[in-house]
Amino acid sequence: MLSMNERLTLPPTRRSVTHKFLIGGHEGYLTIGLFDDGSPGEIFIKMSKEGSTLSGLIQGFCRAFSLALQYGLPVPDACERFRGMRFDPMGQTNNPRIPEASSILDYVARYLDLYARGLAVDDGGAAIEGAAGGMEGTGAPGRAHQDPDGRHARLEPRPLRHPRLAPGS
Repeated sequence: MLSMNERLTLPPTRRSVTHKFLIGGHEGYLTIGLFDDGSPGEIFIKMSKEGSTLSGLIQGFCRAFSLALQYGLPVPDACERFRGMRFDPMGQTNNPRIPEASSILDYVARYLDLYARGLAVDDGGAAIEGAAGGMEGTGAPGRAHQDPDGRHARLEPRPLRHPRLAPGS
């Protein structure tokens, strides 16, 4: 298990998922870099027609969010902090599981939460392979638990192995 000051970095070559989305007519792409167990370890967001200020703020958000994941913040906890943020662009989306978003960050947090719980689907309605990183039945360590109020799925901490702490290194 990592301590709070140890960072688990992704390998130089890693699997990823890229998701195209629309929010209020603005097109964007979310790329999720994955740890070996299929759980998210970094994110990148690219919006078409974005200004330099928005671009810089989005990239700063991605770096901070990615570092939080690499230091062990569980995906549901990270997503909870950004769900509901409100700023333009906002509005209807092209994702039936997230029909409206109050901002880019709201959409990304809600999509990542769906992805981590194994509920993200492709355009044909099929589950995205490896989407339930850290959840039971996916081959990844960890187990899903429902909160008593039934609103949020939580993941038990998965054992993290830092490359510098691997046995025999």
